[in-house]
Amino acid sequence: MIEPTPELHAGFSEPTAGPVPWAEAERILGSAEIFWLSTVRPDGRPHVTPLPAVWDGGALYICTGDQEQKAANLRRNPYCALSTGTDKLHDGTDVVVEGSAERITDHGRLVELAALWKARHDWNYRVLDDTFDDGAGHIGLVFAVRPAKVLAFGKKPHSQTRYRFDNS
Repeated sequence: MIEPTPELHAGFSEPTAGPVPWAEAERILGSAEIFWLSTVRPDGRPHVTPLPAVWDGGALYICTGDQEQKAANLRRNPYCALSTGTDKLHDGTDVVVEGSAERITDHGRLVELAALWKARHDWNYRVLDDTFDDGAGHIGLVFAVRPAKVLAFGKKPHSQTRYRFDNS
């Protein structure tokens, strides 16, 4: 992945603020334990839910049960956003990733991702042909969300940084 160039939005940033470096945004994506996934229901209403994700190779990987609302939403409309950060107004950095979810079905890649989920979240997934199995009979679909746009909201000082990618 080519490192994006950070662009500070001065209109939404304090005068002393600089852009959040991409390395910091990527560190947050790689270390976050929980993300909020925003998808769109068939009738246009939003659906927002927390879930763990794995940042690897320039994409966020998510897993959802094949019968869950977010899976149905992503099958119909793959555009989504994932956000992570803190609940603090004056501390930390919030990061939002916008992109399109692409289903991952390659068995070898799923084996790699299952190992990452185990290492980062202590979740044990068994890899079937093109899905995860949690051992309790729940089938998990895995999706990659490659960033079209990333926003970082610094809080000390307040700043808004946009990262542009080739497809944004």
